[in-house]
Order: sequence, then structure tokens, then C-alpha cells
Amino acid sequence: MQDLALFWDWLSFAVRWLHVITAIAWIGSSFYFIALDLGLRQRPGLPAGAHGEEWQVHGGGFYHIQKYLVAPAEMPEHLTWFKWESYATWLSGFAMLCVVYYAGADLFLIDRNVLDVSPTVAILISLASLALAWLFYDQLCKSPLGNNDTALMLVLYVFLVAMAWGYTQLFTGRAAFLHLGAITATVMSANVALVIIPNQKIVVADLIAGRKPDPKYGKIAKTRSLHNNYLTLPVIFLMLSNHYPLAFATEFNWVIASIIFIIGVLIRHYFNTVHARKGNPHWTWAASAILFIIIMWLSTVPAVLTGEKKVSAAAETFIASAHFPAVKDTVISRCSMCHTAEPAWDGLYRAPKGVILDNDADIAEHAREIYLQAGRSHAMPPGNVTEVTPEERALLTAWFEGAGK
Repeated sequence: MQDLALFWDWLSFAVRWLHVITAIAWIGSSFYFIALDLGLRQRPGLPAGAHGEEWQVHGGGFYHIQKYLVAPAEMPEHLTWFKWESYATWLSGFAMLCVVYYAGADLFLIDRNVLDVSPTVAILISLASLALAWLFYDQLCKSPLGNNDTALMLVLYVFLVAMAWGYTQLFTGRAAFLHLGAITATVMSANVALVIIPNQKIVVADLIAGRKPDPKYGKIAKTRSLHNNYLTLPVIFLMLSNHYPLAFATEFNWVIASIIFIIGVLIRHYFNTVHARKGNPHWTWAASAILFIIIMWLSTVPAVLTGEKKVSAAAETFIASAHFPAVKDTVISRCSMCHTAEPAWDGLYRAPKGVILDNDADIAEHAREIYLQAGRSHAMPPGNVTEVTPEERALLTAWFEGAGK
């Protein structure tokens, strides 16, 4: 058990690191090309078919860029496709979903006070929601509503709000936010894989065959790219939110998630407007700040108790361990001054990361974290401020490694 826990923690770290690296590559290229597209300018004398151009300076050199709405008269010898950043980001994100949330479904995915289901059922619900969200979005875009960008975005926002509420009725708050980010990322990556790139390939094939490409393919691809642009900032927040319990572990977490989408759109509107040289809408930052203050207030609203907390079968095994009485004494004396509903440590007003360790059930439910953070490593408490002894760390290690034997 202990070897598996250590391996799985490192695997989780590796997959998360890969996800961050690929996401930086994808988001970076997305931001750059949106800014480039909005900054293009027309001038007399552009080559036939060229929509606009822009001069840029970076790294000690100058770049002269021209954009063709359909395609140039002849296919260039070297053509770079920007697609692997998107694919790698989604694949690494899905791998992280499997490693962290599916493998640890009892701990991270399922909240039995919300919906008492087996890990298998919870995972199937998760997978189905990702697929159905994409199908719903794609059909909306292909419907007559897709011809009206504003109306389409409003309907999609209502859909995202409904999904935010729905996920909180199915999973833990942490998993609800993660899944809301996952469906958003799935929509974005599927836009690239199933719409944008295929449309560009149709244009390239027509050009090679000597046919005049249909401009509708470029228009459709640009619309999906615009959607991706406005969804980027909310998805970043949602994917990082698992580190901030005040966002995901409060009564109005779904409202907080819904507001985050508005803030993301406002910030992207500012940058898009500036890049298009259409002014500086500073009001978007003021509006975003006000909305963020509202989020802070919402996070302070006490959660509504829904009944007695159930203890998982895994937690019962740790409680039944002969080491548990001594472990409980150690955790209560060394950890619970911070990890309790009302921390006694100066400067703390809520338990770090929302982890409560002042009762049997919560101590047992967090056995793996206690083992990794305070048993196998010295990460907790920070700076060993409560002076956990080597013998106590050995006790925590023996408790976790010996449970169930």
C-alpha cells in the first residue's frame, strides 16, 4: 500500500506537470494568434488574397506577417500546424483526471452526503457528462442560433451555469469545479480537433487540387477559435481552483464558478479591444474587481449542513487500526490547532485547504495526505512549527502502512 501511495503521488505530480507545460504552450499560442489577428491592418499593394499584415519586433529581429482568409495562390513549401498543443493539453488533463479523481474516486470524486454512488457509477457519470456537453455545444453551433454570436454565447453561458449547479449535485465541490473546467477544455480541444483543423485541411486540399476554397470553412473555424479565446481564462481558474477551498468548498460554489466565466470574458474583452486598437475599456477591470469582491463575500456564507457525515469503508479501516488512538492524539496535538473549523493559530481564519482534522472521521478520511505530508515527508506542519517528533512521524507512517494488514 505504501509503495503504491508513493508511486501514485509522484505519478500525479508528473501528469500535473505535463499538463501545465502543454497548457502553457496551447494558451500562449492561442493568445498570440488572437492578438495577431486583431492587430492585422490592410494597405494598398498587399498580395492577392491577403487580408492584412502586421509588423512585429521581438528578440532583436523584425517579423512581417500576412494573413490570407482563404489561402495563398500557391501552397507554401513549409506549413506549420498549431494543433498538438491542444491535443497534448487535453490528453494530459484527462490523464490527470484518471490518476487523481478516478483512481481516488472515494476521496476526491464522491461526496456521499451529496450523492451516494459507487466509484464506477461516478466515473461513468463523469465520462458521459464530458461527451454530452460537447455534443450539446456542437449542435448549438450548427443550429440557426450559431449565426448569431451574441445569442449563442448567452445560451452557452446559461448552459454552463446549469452544468455548474448540476455538478455540485453529483460530486464533491473540488470535483465539480474540476469537471466544469474539464468540459470547457473538452469543448475547446474538440473545436480544434473536430472543426478548426479539419476545415483548414479541406482548404489545403482544395488548394492543392487547384480548386478555389470555400470561405465558409474559414469563417466557421474563426468562430470556434473566438469561443476558445473567451473560454481560456475561466478554464485556467477552474483547473487551479482545487488548491482553494474557499472557491470550491462553500455553499454557493456553483454561483462562484458562474461568475468566474463573466470575469474571464470581461478580461478577454479588454485585451481583444486593445489588440484591435479600438480603445482601452478600463471599465472591464473595475467590473471584474466588483465581481471578485462578490465572490469573496459568497465564500464566507456558512455551508448548510445536510446531515451526519458518512464514513467511507477505507476510513473505517484506518479507525480500526491499533495505532489509531495514538495517531489521533498526535494529530489533535500537532495539527488540529490549524485544521479545525475555527483555527487557534494567529492569522488563520479557516482550516488550510479546508482540511479538518479534529475528529475520528476526518482524520481517517485524510489518512493518505497525513501519511505523505507528515509521515513520509516533513511538508506538514510548515517549518515543523508544532515540533512533530521523528517518533510521531514514524507512528503516522506505521499507521498508514499497517492499515488493513
